[in-house]
Amino acid sequence: MSRLVLAIGDFHIPDRAPDIPAKFRKLLAPGKIGQILCLGNLTDKETYEFLRGVTSDIQIVKGDFDVEAPGLPLHKVVTHGSLRIGFTHGHTIIPQGDSDSLLIEARKLDCDVLLWGGTHKFEAYELEGKFFVNPGSATGAISSGWWAEGENPVPSFVLMDVQGSVLVMYVYQLRTDGKGNESVAVEKITYRKETNGS
Repeated sequence: MSRLVLAIGDFHIPDRAPDIPAKFRKLLAPGKIGQILCLGNLTDKETYEFLRGVTSDIQIVKGDFDVEAPGLPLHKVVTHGSLRIGFTHGHTIIPQGDSDSLLIEARKLDCDVLLWGGTHKFEAYELEGKFFVNPGSATGAISSGWWAEGENPVPSFVLMDVQGSVLVMYVYQLRTDGKGNESVAVEKITYRKETNGS
C-alpha cells in the first residue's frame, strides 16, 4: 500500500474559488495516496467528501475560515519514517509566515518538518536543520496582503514520500500560459534529516 502523503489546504470553496482544478482532481485518484494532511480552510462538505474518496486517512487542522468545525485542533504532528511532521494552518503564527515564528512553532511541536498554510503561496526552505513547507492554495483562491500587484495565486499542493530520514517532495502547480492554456508543472525537492552520525 502506498504511503504517499498529500499536503493540501486553503480551498475556500465556494467563497473565493469554484472548485479544485479539474487537472488536480484527475491527479488525486484513489489508491495512490496513503494519508492527507489538510492545512485548513476546507470550507465545504463536497471537498471533504472528495478527499475522503482519495483516502480515508485524513488529518485536518482548523483554518481561520473553518467556522463550521470549531472542534478541529490548531496543529497536529504525525510520524513517517523517522520524521516528525507538524502541520498548522498558519493564522496563529504571528507575524504570519515569518521564518523565526515558524521555527519557534516547529520547536514547540518538536518536529523535523513543519507544514503551514494561510498565505496561499507555495514556499519551501530549510532553517536550523528543520524543513518548512507551505503547499499554497489547492484552488488558487484569492488572498489579500501576500501578492505583489498584478500577481495572482497559483493553485498548488505537495505530495511527500518519506523513506527513513529522507523526504522527497513533489510540488504540483497549475500554470496558465499567455493564451489561457493550463498545464501542471511538477518540481522535486529533497530534504534529509541531519543525524548525529552524519
